[in-house]
Amino acid sequence: MKSSAEIKKIAKETILLEVDAISKLLNRIEDDFVNVINLILNAKGRLIVVGIGKSANIANKMVATFNSTGQPAIFVHAADAIHGDLGNIQNGDVVICISKSGNTPEITALLPLIKNMGNSIIALAGNMNSFLAKESDFALDVSVEKEACPNNLAPTSSTTAQLVMGDAIAVSLLACKDFTDKDFARFHPGGTLGKRLYLKISDILSEENNPTVKVEASINEVIIEISNKRLGATAVIDNDELKGIITDGDLRRMLENGASFTDLKANDIMNEYPKTISNDTLVYDALQLMEASNISQLIVMDSSKYVGIVHLHDILKEGVV
Repeated sequence: MKSSAEIKKIAKETILLEVDAISKLLNRIEDDFVNVINLILNAKGRLIVVGIGKSANIANKMVATFNSTGQPAIFVHAADAIHGDLGNIQNGDVVICISKSGNTPEITALLPLIKNMGNSIIALAGNMNSFLAKESDFALDVSVEKEACPNNLAPTSSTTAQLVMGDAIAVSLLACKDFTDKDFARFHPGGTLGKRLYLKISDILSEENNPTVKVEASINEVIIEISNKRLGATAVIDNDELKGIITDGDLRRMLENGASFTDLKANDIMNEYPKTISNDTLVYDALQLMEASNISQLIVMDSSKYVGIVHLHDILKEGVV
């Protein structure tokens, strides 16, 4: 059994070894890398990412990243490719092949077949003297001096280097395509990330979320309106023009001050400078404003017209955080 100090030491050494492996990639970003990016950008087909063993797992992750950033890609397992899945590779496709040794039987059998089909091949090679590196159109060096595994066997540093090089390719491609957050949202419509990027206040604002009282409304009318609409606040309106907001906190403070409210009107206790947002504001941006201002409600405007109130609870139930 390892001691606490020994476990921490092993973990730190693992991280340092992998950091070292990644840092060495910096000096390998040369003209061939640029050629790889241009080849993919100008391809008429998709990006096919091939791997076997642990490299196949990295290939799958790379495909997920490419697809989510606007680069059509599919994964093909090297072993399956030589047993029927070669049909996934079509004219115009560019093939990225990932391998640490670059000399596995599946790779050496597959590469000539791909070349005979006329497809360009990009190698992410852990051995630049390998069959893979020599037979590819472009070879990117992802070799490592040592695996983080204490036996120098289990793919650790090498798969990390492959993964980082794949990310470098994906990010370079999206930058060259001027891929924006709006483009990203199109590929991530579901879940928290997607909602942050596309969900607007107008998408969640109900027609019932428009508590309203006039400036001359009695405090009793104000309380009833806030209670009925259950948003903890009401807008104060005069001739369709927003004049202010009254929250349940304003009502509590009025009572705490001990003043008689029999003759008070809405305009006597309202906040004349409420926080407002446009109905086309992203829900996530509205949440950020609420947190920065330490408030639970925001007045929603359509141009200069009051259209409702959005409450913190409305935003949280949408799952943007």
